[in-house]
Amino acid sequence: MHSYTRAESRQRGKLFRKGLRQSLADCVDPAIRQQIERIDQSAAERGQRELNALHNIRETDRQAVAQAKAKVRTASRDDKAAARQALRDAEQQLKRSERAVHKAEQA
Repeated sequence: MHSYTRAESRQRGKLFRKGLRQSLADCVDPAIRQQIERIDQSAAERGQRELNALHNIRETDRQAVAQAKAKVRTASRDDKAAARQALRDAEQQLKRSERAVHKAEQA
């Protein structure tokens, strides 16, 4: 997964267009390719860090769902409704985090 900043996207686009023009003239500067590779590498590293953070959040949400299920099972009759609501909320949060991880992995 790559995560480009706006400045990196603009710079990469400029370099790509410049390299395209140079390739049409058969005099491509290797510095352009190196700059593009450097931008791609930093975007890939940033994307990996973001993906790792999403995985950590997903694991935290999974743990929260497990704890909420345990509270439902051990709750007294008066506290059962509140425990079930907390479980539903935790499950919804887990679905959101799983969706975010899936979307990031597909990008």
